[in-house]
Amino acid sequence: MAKSKSTTRKATKSTHASSKTKTGLSPEELAAMKETLKERKAEAAKADGESALLAKIAEMPKPDRTMAERLHAIIKASAPSLAPKTWYGMPAYADKDGKVICFFQSADKFKARYATFGFSDTAKLDEGSMWPTSFALKELTAADEARIEALVKKAVS
Repeated sequence: MAKSKSTTRKATKSTHASSKTKTGLSPEELAAMKETLKERKAEAAKADGESALLAKIAEMPKPDRTMAERLHAIIKASAPSLAPKTWYGMPAYADKDGKVICFFQSADKFKARYATFGFSDTAKLDEGSMWPTSFALKELTAADEARIEALVKKAVS
């Protein structure tokens, strides 16, 4: 009979202990820690994406580099929710799901006559049955910058 009492006590102890994980944390505390880790990984990925993007911009010859730097500043200011990253080796900006919204293509990369600033099909630029999705750039004027800012804001709205 003594054995059955100790066996019962052990079973009771283990039942009480099951509300905590092996780490001594409740399931709610463990879930909160996992969310925090996901958030930190996302922030680290965003920082890595921006570092890679800035490195690609730094490799570009002028005037592409100057335009890419300016576009980076415009996009960060007008759509801070977009995450900088590289896309096919070009500077790009993605939404929270990782889908590219807009990108810059250096003229030098493809030995083209002009650089290109473009939008993917996930950008919300729809206007009727036809609208532009990319623009040739030889330089950026104040008017061009204002237009790009408005388009980027519309693309993420």
